[in-house]
Amino acid sequence: MRERYVPIEPYAIGTLPVSNIHTLYYEESGNPEGIPVVFLHGGPGVGAQPLYRTFFNPQRFRIVIFSQRGAPKSLPLGELNENDTWLVMEDIERLRVHLQIDRWFVFGGSWGSTLALTYAIHHPAQAAGLVLRGIFLGAQSELDWLYKDGASRIYPEEWEKFRDAIPENEREDLVGAYYHRLTSSDYATRLKYARIWCDWEDAIIRLIPRPPKEDTDENIIAFARIECHYMINRLFFTNDSYLLDHLDSMKHIPVWIAQGRYDIICPAVTALELANRLPNCRINIIPDAGHSIVEPGIARSLIEGIETLADEYWK
Repeated sequence: MRERYVPIEPYAIGTLPVSNIHTLYYEESGNPEGIPVVFLHGGPGVGAQPLYRTFFNPQRFRIVIFSQRGAPKSLPLGELNENDTWLVMEDIERLRVHLQIDRWFVFGGSWGSTLALTYAIHHPAQAAGLVLRGIFLGAQSELDWLYKDGASRIYPEEWEKFRDAIPENEREDLVGAYYHRLTSSDYATRLKYARIWCDWEDAIIRLIPRPPKEDTDENIIAFARIECHYMINRLFFTNDSYLLDHLDSMKHIPVWIAQGRYDIICPAVTALELANRLPNCRINIIPDAGHSIVEPGIARSLIEGIETLADEYWK
């Protein structure tokens, strides 16, 4: 299986108002008559990127990519009001209806996997299948692993930079401390702590670290604000095991999981727990990968997954 496809340009770009505040950016590429697939980006807050088009055969798939509320290219950038899991989930459905698509495959990693599962639970008839990476279920244990004790033991030098940016008397709740600063009225404060927040994630996202891509200050602030907003609200789920408790409605849906063995952001134990509860799920634990979608083994498995599910389940 190939690693990725050659980048292609969208054949359609549009905007979709979803509230009095938010307007989403979306794009379509590939084959307008092809098998529909929607790409759900991570973060929350990463936004649509040209890279995402390279995971799909452009002759076979109608590729739909959009930026979620507040993410780059959608407006207003970095907006936290009317921005939660339930609203973004319904935005997926609004976009499907707007594009006159009956059903589609749903492709997402990290937070995108959380959102894909939430969508499939609530709209099972519209989800032809899920291709997921780096499973994140929003449990407190997962948040503690990232922001309290866990990943800190594997990248202690990077953790010290993240932790020590906050005064000692506030370190019991680092997410809350960062949220206070990321929502400050002072731009310099927001930018300073957004960079530190992003540096921690960039340091642990790949098995073999490399410098993060350059981005604008405004996008960096937007990403950190939105991600922290979701983390401090525990992804807006009503209880710690919300997704695992509500899988019955989607157990018939085929699921393919690509999971890095050395994923520090979303450890493999969570992916395995999910896979064990879904009767129509295949999990591929990639032995030489971390969390990033661009790691070769992850990319190959994701492409194999969407091709396999399309072969077996698209009618």
